[in-house]
Amino acid sequence: MLENKRGIIYVISDSLGETGELVAKAGKIQFNTSISDIKRFPFVLEKEQIDEILYEAKEDNSIVVYTLVVPEMKEYMRNKCDEYGIPAIDVIGPVIDALRLMTKKEPLYEAGLNRRLDADYFKKVEAIEFAVKYDDGKDSRGIKKADVILLGISRTSKTPLSMYLAHKNVKVANIPLVPEVDPPKELFEPIKGKIIGLTNDPDKLNHIRIERLKALGLDYTANYANMERILNELDYAEKLFHKLRCPVINVSTKAIEETASIVLSIIREGEQL
Repeated sequence: MLENKRGIIYVISDSLGETGELVAKAGKIQFNTSISDIKRFPFVLEKEQIDEILYEAKEDNSIVVYTLVVPEMKEYMRNKCDEYGIPAIDVIGPVIDALRLMTKKEPLYEAGLNRRLDADYFKKVEAIEFAVKYDDGKDSRGIKKADVILLGISRTSKTPLSMYLAHKNVKVANIPLVPEVDPPKELFEPIKGKIIGLTNDPDKLNHIRIERLKALGLDYTANYANMERILNELDYAEKLFHKLRCPVINVSTKAIEETASIVLSIIREGEQL
């Protein structure tokens, strides 16, 4: 008998169906094991798809939770559920109706608007992937492709700044500066991007590096945190910045957002030249 079968919730959506599934889960949790499953059917845009799903649902002890916005599809869903005797819940319809009364405007009735991806989204994703690929000097070829090339010794906020700028759709490559390692030759060749140096105060670098070593369980008296070593690295970086004639930002008293704002200003100034 159907009444002895554990129930199944069918979630049907013209988008991903996440909203309907969350509502179904919120209801299901109140009934312990009485409901066996939630089946989600995303991107249901044709009546034939509704037919196929409900043909299966009518054989189960089921209810339908749906998030459809196109009126014709909603009506078809209601009629079919009535025909098969399947209880159906329109999750988003009452919200749209209430908003229509409040705004005195007609909704767009377009499926999947909350998931529509615009060009800006793809630019952001591309910039984030770029920042990851060309982080910490992994591949110097990124210098030729980047909008901004950040140079600095260890613990000058190169990586967090790169990721923050990536979320502003800026492609960033960052290069660590080490006195014993020659800088990439691409820095001295014609490039489209803007080279920017990052520096920090010696005392702050000393403190940050000691804490970093402690966090890694390493000897905090190692050469990495030695003040003489830090001063040597800063001197090396300063000479390279001078050679490249690039702007330099001291990050010692600046939040990432503030440093990023300065970088964006430098980019805009360069575009106006």
